[in-house]
Amino acid sequence: MTCQTYRLFVLSVIMIYFGRFGNSSLLAQLENDIDQLKADFNSSNSDVADGGPIFTDKLINWTERNEKRIILSQIVSLYLEMLENTDKSKAHIRHISEELYTLKNSLPDGLKKMKDLMDLSKLQMSDLKIQRKAAHELFSVLQRLVETSTSLKRKRSQFQRKCKC
Repeated sequence: MTCQTYRLFVLSVIMIYFGRFGNSSLLAQLENDIDQLKADFNSSNSDVADGGPIFTDKLINWTERNEKRIILSQIVSLYLEMLENTDKSKAHIRHISEELYTLKNSLPDGLKKMKDLMDLSKLQMSDLKIQRKAAHELFSVLQRLVETSTSLKRKRSQFQRKCKC
């Protein structure tokens, strides 16, 4: 399977996941538009498969619904960025862009959360001021972890009591 085919798959998953396509004719039209886009990018070129997929392998590790919203919002943003540099006079590009913008609007918090994760990865934990702040916040962070853990255990316990398995 080529990288462009993976992109089509990911785009379809994104749109179906967020309930954008209950109408199969709309999905069929979008598939046709994506085929035209693939032709625009000459995606049948042999180098497309080099290095494997760029999006689908990243989706494997994101299992919870809210987690998926974060990664999918980032993927949608990347597709929109890619389409910004294309010929918008073509109907298929406009249609794909419109659908992606609609999806992006349904994911308002994903980019903020992704930015938070990126900001955390940039922290210089060897900096004494950062270490002081981290030490100051440690108890609060641990409290939240315990609350989250307790909440999950409670939910599992309640589910097991309800379930007559």
